[in-house]
Amino acid sequence: MIEQFKKMIGKEAKNVSPSPYGRWLNGTLLAAEEGKIKMSYKVREEFANPAGIAHGGVLAGIIDEVIGMTTHTLGRDGFFVAVNLNVDFLRAAKTGDEITIETEVVRAGKTIAHVECQIFDKEGKLLAKASSNLLKTVIK
Repeated sequence: MIEQFKKMIGKEAKNVSPSPYGRWLNGTLLAAEEGKIKMSYKVREEFANPAGIAHGGVLAGIIDEVIGMTTHTLGRDGFFVAVNLNVDFLRAAKTGDEITIETEVVRAGKTIAHVECQIFDKEGKLLAKASSNLLKTVIK
């Protein structure tokens, strides 16, 4: 599984993601290893709220998408779905900004995985952090 991810490094999701939502978000995979993903996204105008900053719901969606990808790197049968998603928004990202998302599986049990995520701006400042518990289903 991880070899499939490595073939996508440097490519925009709109061209390679199996997820319709992931294709719309259109991040670029920067790095992938078992239990870890690093991606970048450009904050597009359609991501913004009326103040011109990234909408929290869009950031939560990006987090959820990348966390899901991260569980997929484990190469397990089935499909992980979020049981919860806890997000702390710490700084704003403006339209046009490049953001970087890093995720890591902290624990992968037989049925539940716990994943943490951080979003950074181009200067490396922490914009948001999140954690999620995901349930392994029989869906493939």
